[in-house]
Amino acid sequence: MAHRAWQGRPRVPRKGVETVTGPPERVRELAARLLAEPEEDGRPATVALVQLSSTFCAPCRHTRVVLARLARSTPGLRHTELDLGSAPEVGERLRVSRTPTTLVLRADGTEAFRFAGVPKGEALAEALAPLLAPPPPAAGPT
Repeated sequence: MAHRAWQGRPRVPRKGVETVTGPPERVRELAARLLAEPEEDGRPATVALVQLSSTFCAPCRHTRVVLARLARSTPGLRHTELDLGSAPEVGERLRVSRTPTTLVLRADGTEAFRFAGVPKGEALAEALAPLLAPPPPAAGPT
């Protein structure tokens, strides 16, 4: 289930609200390239933050700083930005009504949740924690 957000806080969509079936191919390819590079310790990156921005958006610049800082300090997390001025069809397809809007994509390209506006760093880190948690160890023969 895709989650939505308002004012930088993740939230679950209401019943009956139509959700987007998935990000356009251009966004999936961008996230795949971003996540293809392994971490310094060799582990794969698992979550991509794709920030949808516009050229003259002041909050977009602040969002870029917050997300880049979080990505640098969080193993398994990557951040990139897509200017909707050069790709308006992406904004239309994803029903983005304001910038910045940030998609949180899993390694398989599916949208975990999204948020609009400048995120609150601590709240975002808390929302990302379950996605970044290492998988439980496989149960071996005893």
